[in-house]
Amino acid sequence: MSIPMTISEGKIIFTYEDYAAIPNDGNRYEILEGELAVTPAPNLKHQTVSINLIVLLSQHIRKKDLGKLYHATVDLILESTSILQPDLLFVAKARQSILTNRAIEGAPDLIVEILSPSTSRTDRVTKAHIYARHRVPAYWIVDPEQEAVEVYLLNADSYRLAATLQGDAPMSMPPFTNFTLAAKDIFS
Repeated sequence: MSIPMTISEGKIIFTYEDYAAIPNDGNRYEILEGELAVTPAPNLKHQTVSINLIVLLSQHIRKKDLGKLYHATVDLILESTSILQPDLLFVAKARQSILTNRAIEGAPDLIVEILSPSTSRTDRVTKAHIYARHRVPAYWIVDPEQEAVEVYLLNADSYRLAATLQGDAPMSMPPFTNFTLAAKDIFS
């Protein structure tokens, strides 16, 4: 007598254990609230913007001994079902306890996502929701096509647009004090 097999209803929820078991095949994987996401490699404009931001931010962070700046690919574990790889993230010196051997395990002080055609909606909606829920205080969305940086600050349980950086005029960029950036330096 054979026992009939059943397939349970509902969606599959991926966890950190599933993520850690994915073979290193060169793809960029993230788990967004239990759903597996794969994104293609960023384009050259995206990479140029990323490098410019790394240079500009790391100089300031090191000079002032503020903390640590990381860039993709680095795992950010916010919960067992949300493992992300932001383009850049900053962890203040006072919060270094979230840095572990396997990942950054907790909300950093700043996350920067650089938009690509394939990630724009995810960065603006899904990731923004996850970052706000986990209390990331500052979130920058960098748009290489518009040559703009949108600076969002956590307000209660969601983000509010605090400023938009565009053009030649330098602007103070939270969470950093006494530090200004001009869009032309990021997008050149």
